Amino acid sequence: MKPFMSIAYPHDDILEGRLTMDVFAADLWQVHIGKAPQEYRDPELFFKKTFLTRNLDNLLSIAQNRLQGKGGDPIIQLQTPFGGGKTHALIALYHKAKDWKVKVVVLDCTVFDPRERALWEEIEFQLKGKVELLEGKVTPGRQKLYDILSENQPLLILIDELLEYITKASGVKVGDTSLASQTIAFIQELTTTIKNLDKTLLIITLPSSIFEQYDQNAEKFINQIQHIIGRVEKIYTPVEEEEVASVIVKRLFSQIDEKGAKENIEQFLDYAERESLFPRGMGKYYYREKFMKSFPFQPEVIDVLYKRWGSFPSFQRTRGMLRILAMVVHSLRNSSKPFIRLGDIDLRNQEIRRELIKHIGNEYDSILALDITAPDSGAKKASESLGNAYISYDLGTKCATTIFMYSFSGGPDRGITLQELKLCCADIDFPSSIISDTVEKLREKLFYLSDGGLFFTNQPNLNRILFQKMDIIHDKAVEEEEKNIIKDNLSRLNEKFEVYVWPLKTKDVPDTKKLKLIILKEYSEQNIMEFVENFGDKPRVNRNTLIFLYPLKEDKVGFSRLIREKLAWQLIKEDSSLNLTNEQIEEVKNKLKKLQEDTGAMLRNIYKSVALPSKEKLKEISLNVSTRDRALDLEVYNKLKSEGEILENLSDIVLVSKYLKNDYVSISNILDSFYTLPGEPRIVSEEVLKNSIREGVKKGLFGVGKIELGKPVCKYFKKDCFIELSDQEVIIKPELCEEMVIKESMVIKESKIEEDYSSNQEANFAGTLEEDQVRGFTHTSKIIKKLFLKIPVPFGRLSSIYDLIRRLNLSFKDLKVFVEIKAENGKMTKDEYENSVKETLKQIGVEEYVEKSEYQDL
Repeated sequence: MKPFMSIAYPHDDILEGRLTMDVFAADLWQVHIGKAPQEYRDPELFFKKTFLTRNLDNLLSIAQNRLQGKGGDPIIQLQTPFGGGKTHALIALYHKAKDWKVKVVVLDCTVFDPRERALWEEIEFQLKGKVELLEGKVTPGRQKLYDILSENQPLLILIDELLEYITKASGVKVGDTSLASQTIAFIQELTTTIKNLDKTLLIITLPSSIFEQYDQNAEKFINQIQHIIGRVEKIYTPVEEEEVASVIVKRLFSQIDEKGAKENIEQFLDYAERESLFPRGMGKYYYREKFMKSFPFQPEVIDVLYKRWGSFPSFQRTRGMLRILAMVVHSLRNSSKPFIRLGDIDLRNQEIRRELIKHIGNEYDSILALDITAPDSGAKKASESLGNAYISYDLGTKCATTIFMYSFSGGPDRGITLQELKLCCADIDFPSSIISDTVEKLREKLFYLSDGGLFFTNQPNLNRILFQKMDIIHDKAVEEEEKNIIKDNLSRLNEKFEVYVWPLKTKDVPDTKKLKLIILKEYSEQNIMEFVENFGDKPRVNRNTLIFLYPLKEDKVGFSRLIREKLAWQLIKEDSSLNLTNEQIEEVKNKLKKLQEDTGAMLRNIYKSVALPSKEKLKEISLNVSTRDRALDLEVYNKLKSEGEILENLSDIVLVSKYLKNDYVSISNILDSFYTLPGEPRIVSEEVLKNSIREGVKKGLFGVGKIELGKPVCKYFKKDCFIELSDQEVIIKPELCEEMVIKESMVIKESKIEEDYSSNQEANFAGTLEEDQVRGFTHTSKIIKKLFLKIPVPFGRLSSIYDLIRRLNLSFKDLKVFVEIKAENGKMTKDEYENSVKETLKQIGVEEYVEKSEYQDL
């Protein structure tokens, strides 16, 4: 589409910016005395810039006929809203009357001081240059008026703002009456007189509503005037609503290339039709007609200024629109825009802004700066957040400006619909759906955009209240909430790790063999190594049991801000003094619910770096993107398990290849290495090692025994075994165990032969006793068929009892071992008992046992 400046050509004063705002303030009296601006004083220039509406053209025709004695209405009342074009109509009548060689009396009632001259005196003064016949503060009567007026026909009398004069005259005493009463009587005499003159015309202007400019005391005056002139006058409205656009365009532009205008309009109409942007009930044809009249302004520019802003009593409709749009056209003189939209009104322009703000309140000056006009305004931020593809269109500012222009009126109309906003702001270069996205961004960024619709107010919205609440939230509260969020995202029982959130001192993390997940507030290698190496003022022993989880530094700031926002919404919810609407209360609930989800999700995307103690200080592992299916500690556990950093099962082959380098190796040393040496496998419990050893023994990969007299003695090989994890327990190479098994079997055979021999000699026991005694032997032994032992075992000597049981197992086929444990003078929680004692019994296959315990409440 072509730039509108190549189609619509502004008048020179508009283009060059030479005019001042008072240029559009048409003043009949200044025209009469020859001091008005040239465009009003010069008839040719005046009509060149004036669009002759149907009513104005009709008014001029009626006036001409009447003044030429061809009949017509003797009295005409012009009644329009403030700034509705009546003064312009009076000036048009004035210039035409002069052109018709008609005498003109101008009574601009805003000029005269009633204490100095009455209206009838001013009529005589303007017609004769002096006051003689009509002198005095008492109305002169019909005859004197007839004599003056008849001899000065054809005569046009223009009385502008009569009500204002009468209101002022009410304060001037005339005998027992007032000048106001005398003036009303004069109007009755004047109208009656003019009705009897064939070439005299009286034009009177009255406001459409007295409450626009006057107090209620003026009501009785206007009722009296209407009663007097109502019988003879005819009311004319110079400008109809549908003609306003033509009036504005004619005044601002000297020429419009209709062909170029139509081409631009058609392209936009085709786009609007494809995007379904036309308002309900308005077809393409009707919108085209409106656009052709208003071009280069989009029709909504004229409608909003005339209907919305024009409904303010202080807004001079046509005049106010001309002031604003003249500045808009001048500001866009170098623009490539195809037409002018509401969003093109530059609210940074101080003169434009003042023209608007004076009708709605000075507080909007700072509101506009904060939300729309400042370089760091919310609208600018909204534009930037839409991405580089749309940055040049500055849609945030355009949409916010359009919403602002729709936000105010002197009546009930307020705000704009999304459909209307799309029509006003959409461009053929992009889909109109981006306007919806822009609105969402504006709702996030603006402080005074209403929560209840698309309009601005002078009350902060929830977004503004949010920022105020965020400002008072202390950093400590944010940190505490982050800590709570972390805890809320951990498994309830911490069954895989002992979890420590943000520990401050190394002493806060115990030096135990249990796997521990330490969640840090921030990453510091020095801090991590402090925990790894130290336990308070002592060296840490179980270094390989520590696992560290820490956040990504670059994302932490955004996460803290999200938490602060969540806390602020919570404050808003709890603040009853805000008097929120039901809709706002519901929005606060929805915001809190969403932020609850967002903070949890963001936590998982930030706390995703794991550090493990290793031979080279630290090994780093990154967690996968979380699906939030598991608790945070379980995600760490599963990731490390999948990476082979945590073992639930240990291969017996690993024991052979990694630890059984010599003939034997201490089992307790292997176990200790898992806990103490950084970089070694991390087993979830001692049972992992026990199970691995059992499997290896069954397969014959190694045997298990003890160190006796400094040498390994194989106790188990290629069979089930029980692992005590005592200091003397060792894993022994299989070849050594093979030798020991052979020797042991030989000893057993020799023992068996000796036993058989003793049995055969039992019958001769009595006969040989004396002989044996002579040889030095005393036979006092008996054969034990059954044996029951209840033994108090000193703590630390369980291994010896195991050897005793093993020896008995060689002599008795049916061997059962019962353990009786009596524990006193201490304490253990029920949970500890369940998780350690009973769980151990379950793992070794003990299903039935006798339990006698005494409990007390904590």
